[in-house]
Amino acid sequence: MQWLRLRYARRGRARFTSHRDFSRAFERALRRAAVPMAYSSGFSPHPRISYANAAPTGAASEAEFLEIGLTATRDPEQVRAELDRALPAGLDIVAAQVSPGDTMADRLTGSRWQIDVTGVEAAVLDRAVAAFLAREAVEVSRMTKSGLRTFDARAAVRDLRVDEGRLIATIAHQVPLVRPDDLLVALSEVEPTWRPPHPPLLTRLVQGQLDDTTGDIAAPL
Repeated sequence: MQWLRLRYARRGRARFTSHRDFSRAFERALRRAAVPMAYSSGFSPHPRISYANAAPTGAASEAEFLEIGLTATRDPEQVRAELDRALPAGLDIVAAQVSPGDTMADRLTGSRWQIDVTGVEAAVLDRAVAAFLAREAVEVSRMTKSGLRTFDARAAVRDLRVDEGRLIATIAHQVPLVRPDDLLVALSEVEPTWRPPHPPLLTRLVQGQLDDTTGDIAAPL
């Protein structure tokens, strides 16, 4: 069995696609592209697809990853192109390679996010970032499947800066996973005047292996 590792993007209105919606669209694209998929054994076989750390619904992304198992050897670029043609607009397969055989989750330890905010004064944005970075811990709460959970959002943020009116955040993947919307809640905790009048646009720019020393993120493709 050949395993291929794919990087895909969610762009434009497709950012509102849930992970389940993408899974269904991707499986339909596999059938349309006649990809020779391997299937699990048992009473209800499923295509061998391994997803990793999908971005939350409503967030755009340039760095989502998955792996697929094939029953025959195929050229990764040809599979990428055929799947990209078969997917709806905004869901784009942007890179493919033969999987090196490691565990993909082990190579996804950090993400860099772009958070576009409108209607917030630059001084307020600077104060919120400075106040957040000055804290040793900033607790936020989020409803999970097991109920309301409180956790420290500050510990996961390796870097946070203002760049032309938008936030650029480097966030380490930890348990529980700190999402960019958690960071926005944390900013409102430390800066009461932080109240964006419009929902910020979240975009994952990079995802991969985070170097805690340099802050660099090495993509798994």
